[in-house]
Amino acid sequence: MAPRANWKGFLKVGEVVCPVALYTAASTSDRIAFHTLNRKTGNRVRRQYVDAETGRPVEREDQVKGYETSAGEHVVLEPDEVAAAVPESDKTFEIDAFIPCDDVDDVYFDKPYYLAPADPTAHEAFALIREGMRKKKVAALARTVLFRRERMVLIRPHDVGLVGTTLNFDYEVRSSADAFSDLPKAKIQGEMLDLARHIIDTKRGAFDPSAFDDRYEAALAELVKAKIEGRKITPRKPKAPEKVTDLMEALRQSAGASGDASKKASSVPKRSGKAKKTAAASRGGGDTERRKAS
Repeated sequence: MAPRANWKGFLKVGEVVCPVALYTAASTSDRIAFHTLNRKTGNRVRRQYVDAETGRPVEREDQVKGYETSAGEHVVLEPDEVAAAVPESDKTFEIDAFIPCDDVDDVYFDKPYYLAPADPTAHEAFALIREGMRKKKVAALARTVLFRRERMVLIRPHDVGLVGTTLNFDYEVRSSADAFSDLPKAKIQGEMLDLARHIIDTKRGAFDPSAFDDRYEAALAELVKAKIEGRKITPRKPKAPEKVTDLMEALRQSAGASGDASKKASSVPKRSGKAKKTAAASRGGGDTERRKAS
């Protein structure tokens, strides 16, 4: 069964208009979700807004947005005023420009979505846009209103479809100068740099997302399963602190370990598909309610 589209609209390139549908590409809905309970009764608890001064509950219809202008002073914004500030949407990805695919710094990436034709009549126009971008090795910068906000979206060919990534605005991305302001200038050379290069060369690989396990999620699943089965929970022993060594000596040891690992790599059996399925089945033992993606 095809997933439900999050948004439907149009992709416009010049005079070529193609109806498209937007689908969530990354979701947290499969993560284990917990409810908050009253320890004494076992009943679920619910959140409630209360007046900070009186302590009395405030019903939804009495809640309004407020912008603090000074300590304790707010400008009140009514719901219809906030709604009127939302840009009007024509449901169209308006292409501003085509740019090289790697022209946008990753720090501007927000959330990815899949773009596909919204109906069979759009397949030809969609394929034309996709293959034209692929041949020229470019991405499209588009602007539209998504989920009540105007967003910039980077659209790129992806397999037989397109992927659109919402972008952070410039004011949302903090300057790296603030994070790196205390870093001294250092010149690394000689044996130290050679050892670092050697370690990198021996650990070269390729990105395979299926090879990465969410160990925290797996540990939660095992914990839930153990509680359901009434097994004793054994706290994990804290990891012993590593000894502080000289940087050059640490590099030499790492280079030696990397060399040994590369020699043994061919003798290490790969995890079979059956083993992965067994692990997944074990993880599924502690079934809990899932939270729907918002």
